[in-house]
Amino acid sequence: MSGTKPDILWAPHQVDRFVVCDSELSLYHVESTVNSELKAGSLRLSEDSAATLLSINSETPYMKCVAWYLSYDPECLLAVGQANGRVVLTSLGQDHNSKFRDLIGKEFVPKHARQCNTLAWNPLDSNWLAAGLDKHRADFSVLIWDICSKYTPDIVPMEKVRLSVGETETSLLVTKPLYELGQNDACLSLCWLPRDQKLLLAGMHRNLAIFDLRNTSQKMFVNTKAVQGVTVDPYFHDRVASFYEGQVAIWDLRKFEKPVLTLTEQPKPLTKVAWCPTRTGLLATLTRDSNIIRLYDMQHTPTPIGDETEPTIIERSVQPCDNYIASFAWHPTSQNRMIVVTPNRTMSDFTVFERISLAWSPITSLMWACGRHLYECAEEENDNSLEKDIATKMRLRALSRYGLDTEQVWRNHILAGNEDPQLKSLWYTLHFMKQYTEDMDQKSPGNKGSLVYAGIKSIVKSSLGMVESSRHNWSGLDKQSDIQNLNEERILALQLCGWIKKGTDVDVGPFLNSLVQEGEWERAAAVALFNLDIRRAIQILNEGASSGKGDLNLNVVAMALSGYTDEKNSLWREMCSTLRLQLNNPYLCVMFAFLTSEAGSYDGVLYENKVAVRDRVAFACKFLSDSQLNRYIEKLTNEMKEAGNLEGILLTGLTKDGVDLMESYVDRTGDVQTASYCMLQGSPLDVLKDERVQYWIENYRNLLDAWRFWHKRAEFDIHRSKLDPSSKPLAQVFVSCNFCGKSISYSCSAVPHQGRGFSQYGVSGSPTKSKVTSCPGCRKPLPRCALCLINMGTPVSSCPGGSKSDEKVDLSKDKKLAQFNNWFTWCHNCRHGGHAGHMLSWFRDHAECPVSACTCKCMQLDTTGNLVPAETVQP
Repeated sequence: MSGTKPDILWAPHQVDRFVVCDSELSLYHVESTVNSELKAGSLRLSEDSAATLLSINSETPYMKCVAWYLSYDPECLLAVGQANGRVVLTSLGQDHNSKFRDLIGKEFVPKHARQCNTLAWNPLDSNWLAAGLDKHRADFSVLIWDICSKYTPDIVPMEKVRLSVGETETSLLVTKPLYELGQNDACLSLCWLPRDQKLLLAGMHRNLAIFDLRNTSQKMFVNTKAVQGVTVDPYFHDRVASFYEGQVAIWDLRKFEKPVLTLTEQPKPLTKVAWCPTRTGLLATLTRDSNIIRLYDMQHTPTPIGDETEPTIIERSVQPCDNYIASFAWHPTSQNRMIVVTPNRTMSDFTVFERISLAWSPITSLMWACGRHLYECAEEENDNSLEKDIATKMRLRALSRYGLDTEQVWRNHILAGNEDPQLKSLWYTLHFMKQYTEDMDQKSPGNKGSLVYAGIKSIVKSSLGMVESSRHNWSGLDKQSDIQNLNEERILALQLCGWIKKGTDVDVGPFLNSLVQEGEWERAAAVALFNLDIRRAIQILNEGASSGKGDLNLNVVAMALSGYTDEKNSLWREMCSTLRLQLNNPYLCVMFAFLTSEAGSYDGVLYENKVAVRDRVAFACKFLSDSQLNRYIEKLTNEMKEAGNLEGILLTGLTKDGVDLMESYVDRTGDVQTASYCMLQGSPLDVLKDERVQYWIENYRNLLDAWRFWHKRAEFDIHRSKLDPSSKPLAQVFVSCNFCGKSISYSCSAVPHQGRGFSQYGVSGSPTKSKVTSCPGCRKPLPRCALCLINMGTPVSSCPGGSKSDEKVDLSKDKKLAQFNNWFTWCHNCRHGGHAGHMLSWFRDHAECPVSACTCKCMQLDTTGNLVPAETVQP
C-alpha cells in the first residue's frame, strides 16, 4: 500500500479496535466520550467516540494488501501481502502464548516474485490463508498456505529476496503451498465460500472461478469483466458481489451463468464494495475521489431459481464526512456502523440510520420499526385521545350492532353511545322518514313516499305559491300574530322535524311532553312559545326550576316572560333586547328574540346556530311565506353541506345533495360507518350507485375485515342486500362436475346463478326433495361419500338410518341435521371426502382420512380453522 491511499480494517473479535494500513500499520482503540472529556492525544471520530493510538508496526514495507486473522487467539495477528508476492505474518501487540508467538515474522514465498493483490483467511479452517498474485507464465496465481505447516529449510534463491529488508531466518520461510490454483492467469480478488471449507471464489483476469480443493483440476467459471472485490453476503451465502470500473454485479451461485442484478453504473471507477455484516442484504460501494458511500438494500428482493426478472432494490447515499473517502470498513457487531478514513488519515465513526417504518394496526396500536428494534407507542394513562379517535368509536359501535336496527331506527343513536347530537338528529330524521314513507305508501301507494326521502328542501319546493297566512290568537295574551296556513307539505315538514305526530292533528302537546320527560325544559318552552302558547311556556319553565334537575334561574326567565308587553317602546322590550344575548342557553335567547322581533322579521331565531336545525326549520315553516321559506331553506342547506353537519340530512334527504353533505362529513370526521348505514337507509338506486357511496361502503367492509369482525361484516352484507337488492353478490363457489366441468345444478346453462344453494337439487335435508346422484349435464354419477358410500347429492337425512356407516360415525337418528351437513367437502391433498356432517363427525375421533390405506391427516391441513373472529375473543 505504499504510495497508495490508506485502507482500514476492524478487528474481527475486538469490537473496539481497528487498523489503518498505508506505509505502516497503526492500531487504534475506540472509546466512548459521551460522559467524559476527550483525552490528550486522542482523535475525535464522532460526537460520542474518539480513537487512541495503541501501536505502530513499520516492519513490513511494500504492503499491497492486509488481512486480519479470524480466530480469537492470537488477537492481533495480521497477514501482509507485499509487492514481491511474499505474505508476512506480523502482529500489533505482545502475545504471551508461545505457541502463536512463533508465527510472528513467518513468511510464505512464491516460486516467482510478483505482486500480491489480495489475501483471504478461511472462515472454517483458520490456519488456511489464500493469496492472489499477478500472472506468471510458469507459475500459479492462487496459492493457499497453511500457516502451521512445517518450516522449509531449503535455500531460497536470491531473486525471491531481493525486495526483502534485512536478514530473514531461513527457518521462518515457507515455500511449499498447500494448494496451487490458476496457472498462467492473474488473480485480482478472492474470497472463501462459507458453506464449504474447500470452496474458493476467485476473480481471475477475465472470469470468476469457483475452485473446489477436493478436485483442483476442475473449476466452474463464468466469463466477465466484473472480477474485482469479490465478496460474499454473510446472510445469503449464495449471493456474491463483484465490480469492474463503475459497475457492480450481483451473482447467485446457484445459477452462475450471468449476474442476477447489475447495479447502476457510476461515473467514476469503484474502489471498494462490502456487505454489511449486521444487516441482511445491505451493500455499500465507494467510488474514487468521492465523499459519498452508496447503499443498496436488497433485503426484500429474493431471487428464486428460474426467475429471470431483475429484482428491485432500494438505493440511497450517505455522506460520512466532507472530505474524499479513501476507504471504509463495517463494524463487525454494531448495527450499521462503519468507520471511514480519508487520504490524509482523518477518520470518522459513522452509523447508517435505517429508514423508520411506521405500522398502525386497525385497533390503533402504533409500532415503529428501526433496524432490528421494534418500538410500541404507548398511550399515557391520562390521555383519552384514543377514546376520541373515530376508528375506536366505529369499532365499539360495530360491536354494539350500530346501524342494524331497521325497525326502531332512532335507537341507533343510542347504540352509538348517545353522545353526539348530530347523530341523534340524523337517526331521528331517518326514523321519521321511514315512518311517514310507510304511512304514505299505505294510503296511496307510489304517491309521495319517495318525496319524504328527498328532504324538506324538495318538499317545500313542491308547494310554492300555495300557502297564505292568517291571524292566530295567542294563548294567555290578548294578541294576534300572522302564521302561515299549514298545507299538506308544511305539515309533512313539521312531522319530519318531530314537532307533530302523523295524522291530521297539528298539536305539539305530545312533543312538548316528551321534551319535558327528557329534561329539555328550555327547548320545550321555546317550542310552546313558537306555537303562541306563552302560558304553557311559563308553566314548563316553572316545572324545570322546581324539578331539582333544571336551572333555578328558569324561574327568573319565567318571571320575565310573564311581564311581556306588546308595546314597541316599552321598557320591557328595551331591556330584553339588550340582555337576551347574555343568556347562556340558546333556546332562552331565541324566545326573547321572537318576542321582541317585528312581524315577518325573525332573523334572531332563524340564524341562531346553536339552536337545532329541525327547530329552526319548523319555526320557518310556521312563520315564513313561501318565497321566504324557500330562500331560507336553500341558504341553510348550503351551510349544512359546507360544514358537513348531519342535521342537514333533514333538508337534503338521501339525494345527491345528501351525498355532498355526507362527503363533507366524512372528510371532516372519517366516519364511513355512519355514511354507509345512512345512505343505505332509503336512498334511491341512482344515489346508491354513486361512486362516493360505494367507496364508503367498501371501505367500511374492508375495515370490518381488518378488525376480524367477519360476523359483523356478514351482518352488514345481509343488511345491505335487504335495503339494496342490486348489491346481492352472485354465487362465488360452485361444485362442478369432474367430467363435463358444469355446475351441478338444474338449468345451469339457461339461468345465471344468483346465489342458489343445494336445495334446488335435493340436498336441503328435507325428505320431500328429490335425490340427485348424477350430474344434470352429462349424467355421470357423482362421487360417493367415503363414510356412508352413498352418492353425493343425497341428503343426509334420507340416508339409510340403520346402516353400519351411521353406527361408525355415531350420527344421531333422532336429531334433524343442519343443511350444512349435506355440503360437499373434500381434502385438497388426498382428494377424498364426503358429506360435511359425516366428515366432521369422523374427525372428532380420528386424525387420518377415513379411506383405507390413506394416511393423510386431512383436518390438520386446515390452518384457517385456527383463526378466531375478534368479536368472539374475551378481553
